[in-house]
Amino acid sequence: MKTQSISENLLYQRKLKGYTQEDLSDKSSVGVRTIQRIEKGEVQPHLQTVKLLAIGLDVNLEDLIVLENPNEEVLERKWMFLLHASPFLGLIIPFANILFPLFLWIHKSGDNKTYDKHGRAIFNFHCTIMLLFFVSLLAFFPFPGFNFFGTAAVVLYGLVVSIIGIRTALSKGTCYYPLSIPFMKVKLG
Repeated sequence: MKTQSISENLLYQRKLKGYTQEDLSDKSSVGVRTIQRIEKGEVQPHLQTVKLLAIGLDVNLEDLIVLENPNEEVLERKWMFLLHASPFLGLIIPFANILFPLFLWIHKSGDNKTYDKHGRAIFNFHCTIMLLFFVSLLAFFPFPGFNFFGTAAVVLYGLVVSIIGIRTALSKGTCYYPLSIPFMKVKLG
């Protein structure tokens, strides 16, 4: 569902009332040029200007202002945290670092492109870590001391990058999972 902008709402309400820009200027004491710039989307008006326009149009302020739903943003941050933090269950349950994010991705990818993008990145990274983990166990099998250090390095790398991934997802809304093999390609478009 597309959210209407303040410029679209102002234009709609003005035309609904049958006012010209000059009529609205007279009724609201907002300059004609300011009204033109708001309707073209060239400026983001101050709240006081929007209040004057609402009074001039005899509409509620909510009919002009596009209010973002703060609960939706909080909910999205919670889902992002859950998506990025769920691989830590792999420390307790084998393969949970892949399966839990996969199930969450399947559940949420249709809701939002961001969930889809992040879910694919998480899945790719943790599949890569799991592959490297098994390779490190098998590669140094004849040399027991070496496989401990290789395996520990893979686990430590996975933990550090996962923590950084959570932080960047929550603070910047971006994914940070370097050196991942793209098992699941990112959708274009």
